[in-house]
Amino acid sequence: MVNDYPSLQAKWYRVCLGVFVGNDGFYYSKMKVWMKLMKTLKQLSSSEVRQMFLEFFKEHGHKIEPSAPLVPVDDPTLLWINSGVATMKKYFDGSVVPDNPRLTSSQKSIRTNDIENVGKTARHHTLFEMLGNFSVGDYFKKEVIPWAWELLTSDQWFGFEADKLYITVYPKDKETREIWEQIGIDPSHIIEDEDNFWDIGQGPSGPDSEIFYDRGQEMNNLPEDDPESYPGGENERYLEIWNIVFSQFNHTPEDTYEPLPHKNIDTGMGLERVVSIFQHAKTNFETDLFLPLIEQTETLSDNKKYGDNVLDDISFKVIADHIRAITFAIGDGALPSNVGRGYVIRRLIRRVVVNGKKLGIDEPFLFKMVTTVGRIMESHYPEVLKNADYIASVIKSEEKRFNATLNDGLALLNAVIAETKQANQTQMSGKSAFKLYDTYGFPVELTREYAADEGLTVDEAGFKDEMQQQQNRARNARNTDKSMGVQSDLWTDFKETSEYVGYDELKINDAKVLAIAQKQTIVDVARPNDGVAEVIFAQTPFYAEMGGQVADTGLVIDNHGETIGTVVDVQHAPNGQNLHSIKLTSTLKKGARYQLIVDRSRHLKIEKNHTATHILDQALRNILGGHTQQAGSLVEANYLRFDFNHFGSVTKDDLNKVEQMVNEQIWREIPIKTVETDLESAKDMGAIALFSEKYGDVVRVVKIGDFNTEFCGGDHVKNTNEIGLFKIVSEAGVGAGVRRIEAVTASDAYQLLNQREELLTQTAAILKAPQIKEVPHKVEGLQDELKQLQRQNDSLQAKIAAQQAQDVFSNVQKTSKGTLIAEQVQVAGMDQMRQLADSWRAKQLSDVLVLATANDDKVNMLVAVSDDKIKAGVKAGDIIKAIAPAVGGGGGGRPNLAQAGGKKPAGIGQALKLAGQFLNE
Repeated sequence: MVNDYPSLQAKWYRVCLGVFVGNDGFYYSKMKVWMKLMKTLKQLSSSEVRQMFLEFFKEHGHKIEPSAPLVPVDDPTLLWINSGVATMKKYFDGSVVPDNPRLTSSQKSIRTNDIENVGKTARHHTLFEMLGNFSVGDYFKKEVIPWAWELLTSDQWFGFEADKLYITVYPKDKETREIWEQIGIDPSHIIEDEDNFWDIGQGPSGPDSEIFYDRGQEMNNLPEDDPESYPGGENERYLEIWNIVFSQFNHTPEDTYEPLPHKNIDTGMGLERVVSIFQHAKTNFETDLFLPLIEQTETLSDNKKYGDNVLDDISFKVIADHIRAITFAIGDGALPSNVGRGYVIRRLIRRVVVNGKKLGIDEPFLFKMVTTVGRIMESHYPEVLKNADYIASVIKSEEKRFNATLNDGLALLNAVIAETKQANQTQMSGKSAFKLYDTYGFPVELTREYAADEGLTVDEAGFKDEMQQQQNRARNARNTDKSMGVQSDLWTDFKETSEYVGYDELKINDAKVLAIAQKQTIVDVARPNDGVAEVIFAQTPFYAEMGGQVADTGLVIDNHGETIGTVVDVQHAPNGQNLHSIKLTSTLKKGARYQLIVDRSRHLKIEKNHTATHILDQALRNILGGHTQQAGSLVEANYLRFDFNHFGSVTKDDLNKVEQMVNEQIWREIPIKTVETDLESAKDMGAIALFSEKYGDVVRVVKIGDFNTEFCGGDHVKNTNEIGLFKIVSEAGVGAGVRRIEAVTASDAYQLLNQREELLTQTAAILKAPQIKEVPHKVEGLQDELKQLQRQNDSLQAKIAAQQAQDVFSNVQKTSKGTLIAEQVQVAGMDQMRQLADSWRAKQLSDVLVLATANDDKVNMLVAVSDDKIKAGVKAGDIIKAIAPAVGGGGGGRPNLAQAGGKKPAGIGQALKLAGQFLNE
């Protein structure tokens, strides 16, 4: 609520003063206009705007969809959820038919493609909320346009003045223009724009209509007669607030546009932008979504105030923006790392730390702001405050790590500046600036400031070139699958119900065929030679893959007792029926009745593993902490796989405790109860829900005594004792902040233990241990012997190296840049060569040392340079780069020491010669 932050208006006055002071009457006229706006527009908080939007569409028959997690589920084409429609793709491409074709949501989203603009513009954000309403084959233009107008202009809702709204339309879309005119829009406020066609490549596409709000010339950053000062131009006066996409064509793989079987509506309204109108803010940052964070940053800074200095304001905005994205990303299961979305989080945290230092904040502070984010967003995202301690702990750890890295970055920056000046150059290379940016998180503007203090400039064109190369690498590495599938109506219109009876029966004798498809065509008769048949039965005991549990397999038998096909897979059709993939040996007919038999042995093993997965999930929460969330699972017949979010590795001790806890629940012989109830009642029972799952009005809850209660539509044992035994096979990290456990149960666990016992028995025999229990003692003895032998070997190698040193160091060459020792030596590897280099440096035997050795067709080379020659511009790294190609390799290092590897021992002589030539140039 705006009233929660009484300093908002005072803050905005101060910002206005910072913008307009020094222009006398101009400032006062602007404040007068602003006060007029305060009187004519509603004053709504961000939570009120969000709720009003959702309630409006709820009243028009829409189902309110919860905001999905930022980490996409089952969508390899996206790094983050980046729009409201991103969560609706399965509905729009026809793979799933929603319970209600009218949907609305306020979806949190992340985009980082133009992160450098955050803080410099009025409306660039990394995290934002997209308000949207969606129609999946239901209403279209004649409904959605009047609704949009009603929401925006009705006094009951937003209450905007009609003459402040402008509309853009696609020139060929005459119908949309006519509808806008019919509801009363001034024709002069409707602008045709060729860009008003939404097309992301293969899949649904169509014209769109954008809505702009005229904030008045006093809010503009351009003169009124500037060519860009129009709705849709690059200006601050006309603010785009809503885009309505009329999805009516399939963009086909052949690059044609065919009419969709079902036309859709997809709209997007930026919450931050609309709130800035209601709260009369010049930018999105002077709203209740950001100001509390800016105010908190003020208290943490070195007496800095928002609105006092343009450069400081950028830092305030960057911090307020990034902490929102960081908090929500970590809360949704992503963690800092060096790859993928983890790298995005790490980069955001680093940008915040650097901008904090600009404001005089020299200690970890970002973690303190998580609770503030939670309070601002609590009305729609209560989970942030619930997980605040965990999120803050992750951020604090990363801040501490980066503070050390930042100091290294400053050291490198100072070294680059020194090298640039020493070379009598006035410009720092773009490559060096990019390394500071990419490795240490230094924004180029910060590098520019440091360089300017030393009288240097930065090659920003070179920096941009390096940045472009990185972006190209990232694009090439990104999954190139289509963003949204071409819409198919093969099963979309099939609405007959199919009943799953597999909870109680694994065999039924009278299953009627409701529909058949082969080769993407609905048919009445399926034949073996036409490929796998897709079949829907009126009743089925076959489980369709869902929630990590794999599909059942089994047989289809006719009324003569003959097997006519094998069920090889079962998935859900768009309207939820179990769709069987059957490999036929005889014909199968629509309307005929068949016996369906599930592979019982396989099914029962899957049940055991599924129940064990639930127990494992709870055990992990109990042992590692409540922050642990399921990140994926696979329940097969012979093993189970469980992915979970966790910051850091899992200790062996904790893993043993988890395994022990799971087995204790098995041995407690707990009855498993399943209940079908409404969603709210299930939540009241304490049932664990997954963000990745969508739940209907009636849900199934699986209860394992007082130990675990979860939403689940899968198959389970009747009592935990049926599982018999649980054994963890492996535990490892599989991604940023995601760990994976693989485990087995029952007979598979027994076989695993037997295999391990056999390995121990074989090991005991090799070690000549009379009993298995003596194996550890025997191994310890062997390790002691090995260590002793290793010490002896190291001693001998050192003696050999010392003996070689006498010969190697005696041959000193003179070059134009100093004295050189360049020799091939017979040592075990790089460690011995480094020992020789240490001895050389201590005795100051020459200015430059080059050593090479060959072992097993591999070459190791080392270059060392004395401190005096480094000051004269001779660098080990330059020498190694010049000579390494001769041995078919490459390398690098510091100015005083560098090393390289290669695969051409025959080239060692040439490499040593090149070292002399390099020093004579």
